[in-house]
Amino acid sequence: MHTSETPRLYARDPLLHSLLPRLTGLAYAERARVPWEHDKDLPLVLLTGRHGMGRTAVLRALERHYAGRLPLALVDTAACALVVELLEELVCSLAPGLGRRFPLLLPGLISVFASHGDTADGRGRATTRIARLLIACHLESGTEANVAQRWAGRLRTRLDDAPRAGAGAEAGGAASRPGAHAVTQAALAEYFERYTRSRAAAPLRQWYQERYAESESATTGAAADGQDGVVRLADWFRRGGDYRHAAEQTLVHAFLEDIAASRSKWQRLNRDPRPLTLLDNTHSPAGARLVDLILEYRARPGTTHHDPLVVVATRLGDAPPEATEAVHRELPDLVTSTRWRRTGHAPSAGLLVVPLTPLSRDDILLMLDAASAPLHPYLASALHTLTGGHPLASAVLCDAVLDHTRATASRGAAPRPPEGPLGPRNLLELTTPDGPSVTQAILERLLPSPQQRSRLVPLSLARDSTAAQALAAHLRLEGPEQLPANAAADYLEAEHWQHDTPQDRPLAADPLLHTLLVHEARRTSHGADSRRGWQEIHGFLRRHHTTRGEDSEADALRHTLAAGDAKTVVAALSEEFQSEQDRQSALRWLNCLSYAATAPAPPSADWDDERAAMAAGAHDDRYHDIDEIDRCINRLLHGLWYLSDALAEPEADLCDDIGAELAFLSLRHQTWRAVLSQAARTWPAAVRDKRPLPLPEL
Repeated sequence: MHTSETPRLYARDPLLHSLLPRLTGLAYAERARVPWEHDKDLPLVLLTGRHGMGRTAVLRALERHYAGRLPLALVDTAACALVVELLEELVCSLAPGLGRRFPLLLPGLISVFASHGDTADGRGRATTRIARLLIACHLESGTEANVAQRWAGRLRTRLDDAPRAGAGAEAGGAASRPGAHAVTQAALAEYFERYTRSRAAAPLRQWYQERYAESESATTGAAADGQDGVVRLADWFRRGGDYRHAAEQTLVHAFLEDIAASRSKWQRLNRDPRPLTLLDNTHSPAGARLVDLILEYRARPGTTHHDPLVVVATRLGDAPPEATEAVHRELPDLVTSTRWRRTGHAPSAGLLVVPLTPLSRDDILLMLDAASAPLHPYLASALHTLTGGHPLASAVLCDAVLDHTRATASRGAAPRPPEGPLGPRNLLELTTPDGPSVTQAILERLLPSPQQRSRLVPLSLARDSTAAQALAAHLRLEGPEQLPANAAADYLEAEHWQHDTPQDRPLAADPLLHTLLVHEARRTSHGADSRRGWQEIHGFLRRHHTTRGEDSEADALRHTLAAGDAKTVVAALSEEFQSEQDRQSALRWLNCLSYAATAPAPPSADWDDERAAMAAGAHDDRYHDIDEIDRCINRLLHGLWYLSDALAEPEADLCDDIGAELAFLSLRHQTWRAVLSQAARTWPAAVRDKRPLPLPEL
């Protein structure tokens, strides 16, 4: 944010002020207790949405308001590769607030970390992690480096004193490097002897032993092969696959049982606020795994003990497809009650899925309310139309608008682009307070990969995947893949921008993303002589569609218009209009006209935008050498071209003129009269409301 003020979240109050207080028992913005909605069994709240919908922003807002008031952890699961790393982060964040040292989980984590310490580098990483845990749980004091050094020294002493035997001994009885089992056993011996009372250690070992004992009684304290249960946990983790799955399951169970045990009877009776865990980006492998394990634990049949951990997770895209029993709620549904309760024992029944929805136009008005000068009356509507209420894009553009008004209002300050009054047409010309263009700033957040973003900018101008592949070859786009256009499409699908895109749609079919990419292609056009220049790209695409036959005529005309050659498009439309054809061809003509008019405008450096004036007839004198039908088609094309722009203000006169031009043409074509008359009645309202132009019914 440009200012130092805490950023405000819009349209998220049902989550922040209603749902979370009812789950935690603590009000969001004031020091007040709130009655719990769920007394025992808790849902795991999963916030879903695309890039920029505010998933992380919601978690950070919760962290700001609840930090220091209840035990809290915020973890970006995409930054961790393994579930044990996530558990380490959770322990380090929650232990100080809980005032408890995770007696079940800690020996399990120490055994897993220590088992990777059979090399010098591995031992260094393991001791650092163990030191973090010991400090967080108040078992050691000092810096992380000092505690790690002390721990390493103690572990080395134990290993030096331990006898070498079996496969670990070298010929001649010489001491060998200790293996993973020896390191794990030494670490656990150090932990239990130094930090756990002897009477307390036995139940902890017993808890693990019950999960790994085979034929011998679990009460013997050893598995059938004589191996300690906590040591076997580490061994299974190292094996990977199903063994690691079982080990992670045990560790998550230990974590949640420690959380449950941390609440005293008095705290439960007093209804103290529950601990809160915020898991970001759980579409990551480790994040998805942790969510699954929590849900599996809570879905155990016959469960009598319920953990009190409030979990709010975020996921890019939609809920997992396998979560068939999840409960879905919209944001407004959360104001008074979630109406959630577990039905059955399917793990996904514990999910409460809440999609983060777009902002409204009223939210945009509030975001622009701090402007230093009066704004264009249509600016908020234009911004909302452009972004579709996308929170990130709306925030970046609103910040740029506010920054522009501050700069122009400050005496002596050089205004940021664009110069002069700020209108809807200028929104994408703005720069951010930090300097980059708004389109660049938004796209960097929506498309994190620089390579794929660079590809998609020019490829966004292509009509479909076939044209995109031809354009990629023409531009000689670099990359290891043989088909860069397919790689870009796969990237968009992986980033949840589209699913199973049909062959006849652009690669970036999302309206906001497509608009931003096209404008960035316009902004970064390299000039008329460049292979990646605007004119060259549209010229190539026009030629490409010309070779694809009659069905691609509308595409060829659209790229012709995008290059600024309106005369050629008018001539083609006029020629077809004045030929005697059936009523079906009228629909084809209208479709060709409306689709060609969706062409993106050329860069302003190469072209003067006179579309609105041309549509109003202000330049009819330039066309005195053509007949009235051609002039009418010229005005109609320029009017539709101007009004199809997401940032064009739907001026009432221009919208009415669309109907008048179509009505004029209907009187001059006997066969097409009914079809054109119907379009004359329906198209003005469609362009005014920014809706697709409806084709008449035969």
